Amino acid sequence: MNQVSEARRAFTAVASGDRVETLMLEGELGEQDLARVCEELTQRLQRGMRQMVVDFSEVGHLDYRGVRPLMARSEAFRRAGGDIKLSGLSPYISAIFRAAGAHDRFEVYPHMNDARAAFALMRAPFV
Repeated sequence: MNQVSEARRAFTAVASGDRVETLMLEGELGEQDLARVCEELTQRLQRGMRQMVVDFSEVGHLDYRGVRPLMARSEAFRRAGGDIKLSGLSPYISAIFRAAGAHDRFEVYPHMNDARAAFALMRAPFV
């Protein structure tokens, strides 16, 4: 991927045996870069991955035109019983998501570990 650091991947096992996968992005992401990120997400969904965190903490800029396809992938994950959560959005990147109409389409967390923990909390039994 152009300036996407071929997505450094981090895996975390959670108590129920489900996995949360983190796709860590960096650099300036153009529309084509985000299209490749969406392809990666689609491939993971097809392989059975249901819980994804996309970390933007090292992203300096992204093309707003690539946000809508990302929203579509998020909907596909939800239809399959999973979700995509975002982490590490700077105020600037958050503004781009807002301008693209995605401000209420994703759960956003300050750090990737917070987003991963949110998946575990979704499965936790209430007492």
